[in-house]
Amino acid sequence: MFDFKIAETKTFKKLKENLDEKLYNKVKNVVYPQLRSNPYFGANIKKLKGEFEGTYRFRVGNYRLFYLVTVKKCLSSFLNANIGKVHIIIEL
Repeated sequence: MFDFKIAETKTFKKLKENLDEKLYNKVKNVVYPQLRSNPYFGANIKKLKGEFEGTYRFRVGNYRLFYLVTVKKCLSSFLNANIGKVHIIIEL
């Protein structure tokens, strides 16, 4: 599987300064590794519907971590002896 990157928003960076250290350590050491490996599915992950479609929620005790998954297009090129250079766009 892919290794997803996590980018914290400015708002979250400010909020985490006021978070309980134990809670932030759980986010950093448990939640982030799970989201890096598969942000779409897990016991505490729920895809939101309706107005918030495309947003995911991760439950951490009494707290909820809301996030978006942005997938960029990758461009891969390789050489094929029969038809020359071929470009393939893969949407992940």
